[in-house]
Amino acid sequence: MTQPYYETMYILRPDIPEEEVETHVAKYRDIVLEAGGEVLDCQMRGKRRLAYTIAKHREGIYVQLSHNGDGQQVSPLERAMRLSEDVIRYLTVKQDGPLPAPRSVATGAAEPAAAEPATV
Repeated sequence: MTQPYYETMYILRPDIPEEEVETHVAKYRDIVLEAGGEVLDCQMRGKRRLAYTIAKHREGIYVQLSHNGDGQQVSPLERAMRLSEDVIRYLTVKQDGPLPAPRSVATGAAEPAAAEPATV
Protein backbone atom coordinates (compact mmCIF):
# COMPACT_ATOMS: atom_id res chain seq x y z
CA MET A 1 0.00 0.00 0.00
CA THR A 2 1.23 3.46 -0.81
CA GLN A 3 0.30 6.64 0.95
CA PRO A 4 1.24 10.22 0.20
CA TYR A 5 4.07 11.88 2.08
CA TYR A 6 5.91 15.17 1.70
CA GLU A 7 9.48 16.00 0.74
CA THR A 8 10.83 19.43 1.59
CA MET A 9 14.15 20.34 0.02
CA TYR A 10 15.74 23.48 1.35
CA ILE A 11 18.98 25.29 0.65
CA LEU A 12 20.91 27.02 3.42
CA ARG A 13 23.47 29.78 2.93
CA PRO A 14 26.92 28.27 2.29
CA ASP A 15 28.74 30.48 4.81
CA ILE A 16 26.97 29.32 7.99
CA PRO A 17 28.98 27.10 10.38
CA GLU A 18 28.35 23.35 10.71
CA GLU A 19 26.84 23.68 14.21
CA GLU A 20 24.33 26.21 12.93
CA VAL A 21 23.34 23.87 10.09
CA GLU A 22 22.55 21.19 12.69
CA THR A 23 20.50 23.75 14.63
CA HIS A 24 18.41 24.52 11.54
CA VAL A 25 17.88 20.83 10.78
CA ALA A 26 16.68 20.20 14.36
CA LYS A 27 14.47 23.31 14.29
CA TYR A 28 12.63 22.25 11.13
CA ARG A 29 12.23 18.69 12.39
CA ASP A 30 10.68 20.04 15.59
CA ILE A 31 8.27 22.27 13.63
CA VAL A 32 6.99 19.23 11.71
CA LEU A 33 6.56 17.26 14.95
CA GLU A 34 4.81 20.14 16.76
CA ALA A 35 2.35 20.48 13.85
CA GLY A 36 1.34 16.82 14.21
CA GLY A 37 3.53 15.44 11.43
CA GLU A 38 6.02 12.60 11.51
CA VAL A 39 9.61 12.99 10.29
CA LEU A 40 10.42 10.02 8.05
CA ASP A 41 13.94 10.94 6.99
CA CYS A 42 16.35 13.85 6.96
CA GLN A 43 19.32 13.83 4.62
CA MET A 44 22.17 16.29 4.46
CA ARG A 45 23.04 16.58 0.77
CA GLY A 46 26.05 18.77 1.45
CA LYS A 47 27.35 21.94 -0.16
CA ARG A 48 26.69 22.12 -3.89
CA ARG A 49 27.01 24.67 -6.63
CA LEU A 50 23.74 26.42 -7.50
CA ALA A 51 22.47 26.52 -11.09
CA TYR A 52 22.23 30.30 -10.79
CA THR A 53 23.16 32.93 -8.23
CA ILE A 54 20.64 33.33 -5.40
CA ALA A 55 21.05 36.32 -3.07
CA LYS A 56 24.69 36.68 -4.24
CA HIS A 57 25.47 33.04 -3.35
CA ARG A 58 26.92 30.60 -5.88
CA GLU A 59 26.75 27.58 -3.54
CA GLY A 60 24.28 26.30 -1.00
CA ILE A 61 23.93 23.58 1.64
CA TYR A 62 21.15 21.22 0.54
CA VAL A 63 18.95 19.39 3.06
CA GLN A 64 16.09 17.01 2.22
CA LEU A 65 13.37 16.44 4.83
CA SER A 66 10.78 13.69 4.25
CA HIS A 67 7.72 13.95 6.47
CA ASN A 68 4.28 12.46 6.83
CA GLY A 69 1.04 13.98 8.03
CA ASP A 70 -2.28 15.42 6.96
CA GLY A 71 -0.67 18.42 5.24
CA GLN A 72 -1.17 20.83 8.14
CA GLN A 73 2.56 20.65 8.94
CA VAL A 74 3.60 22.16 5.59
CA SER A 75 2.39 25.72 6.23
CA PRO A 76 4.22 26.34 9.56
CA LEU A 77 7.36 24.68 8.16
CA GLU A 78 7.44 26.86 5.04
CA ARG A 79 6.60 29.96 7.07
CA ALA A 80 9.60 29.38 9.33
CA MET A 81 11.83 28.86 6.28
CA ARG A 82 10.51 32.00 4.60
CA LEU A 83 11.28 34.08 7.71
CA SER A 84 14.79 32.65 8.15
CA GLU A 85 17.63 34.62 6.61
CA ASP A 86 19.72 31.44 6.37
CA VAL A 87 17.29 29.60 4.03
CA ILE A 88 17.76 30.88 0.49
CA ARG A 89 15.30 28.48 -1.23
CA TYR A 90 12.79 25.80 -0.21
CA LEU A 91 10.30 23.58 -2.00
CA THR A 92 7.77 21.09 -0.64
CA VAL A 93 6.44 18.37 -2.94
CA LYS A 94 3.69 15.88 -2.14
CA GLN A 95 4.87 12.40 -3.16
CA ASP A 96 2.68 9.42 -3.96
CA GLY A 97 4.44 6.13 -3.55
CA PRO A 98 5.95 3.87 -0.94
CA LEU A 99 7.20 5.65 2.16
CA PRO A 100 10.98 6.10 2.18
CA ALA A 101 12.70 3.55 4.39
CA PRO A 102 14.32 5.16 7.41
CA ARG A 103 18.08 5.20 7.01
CA SER A 104 20.59 4.41 9.67
CA VAL A 105 23.79 6.45 9.76
CA ALA A 106 25.94 3.43 8.82
CA THR A 107 23.99 2.46 5.68
CA GLY A 108 23.02 5.96 4.53
CA ALA A 109 25.90 6.37 2.08
CA ALA A 110 25.33 3.00 0.41
CA GLU A 111 21.77 3.68 -0.74
CA PRO A 112 21.22 4.37 -4.44
CA ALA A 113 20.33 7.99 -5.17
CA ALA A 114 18.45 7.07 -8.37
CA ALA A 115 15.42 5.80 -6.44
CA GLU A 116 14.66 9.29 -5.09
CA PRO A 117 12.69 11.78 -7.18
CA ALA A 118 14.36 15.10 -7.81
CA THR A 119 12.53 17.94 -6.09
CA VAL A 120 14.78 20.93 -6.77
